[in-house]
Amino acid sequence: MAGKFEKYIVRNMVREELPNEGVLAYGEVEGGTSGAHALISGWQVPGCQVHIAYSWIYEVPTPNPYVLEHTHEYDEVLLWMGSNPKDINDLGAVAELTIEGEVYEISTSASVYIPAGVRHCPLGYKSVDRPFQFIALSLHPEYKS
Repeated sequence: MAGKFEKYIVRNMVREELPNEGVLAYGEVEGGTSGAHALISGWQVPGCQVHIAYSWIYEVPTPNPYVLEHTHEYDEVLLWMGSNPKDINDLGAVAELTIEGEVYEISTSASVYIPAGVRHCPLGYKSVDRPFQFIALSLHPEYKS
C-alpha cells in the first residue's frame, strides 16, 4: 500500500538530456560516460527544490574536457565518488576542474561547493583507471546553464 509520502520517492533513475555545456559547445554526445541520470528534481517531484544528476565515468570522456566553463544562478555541489569499497577515498581517476581561472586536481573521492555566479569548468580527465560516479547537485528544482 502506498503511503502519503510515496509521491516523494523516485524509483526510476531516468536518463536525462541535460544541457551539458560540453555537448552544447562541441555538438556531440560524449563517450566514456553513462550519460546523465536524474536522481531527483522538481520535474519528478513537485515542490522539490534540488536537482541531482549522476553519471558513471568509465574511461576518459570524449571530448575532453567534456564540460566547458559556465556559471549558474544557483549554488551547486560537484561530487566524485570512487568505487573501491576497501578505500572510499580511492577515486581511481584524475580530474581537472577550473574555478575562476584556477586549476584544481581531483584524484580522490571529493566534493566541491560552487557558489551561485562563480565561473567553473572546464572539467576534464587526465586518467580513469576504473569506473566512478560523478554527481552534480544543483540547489534549484532543475538544471539550468
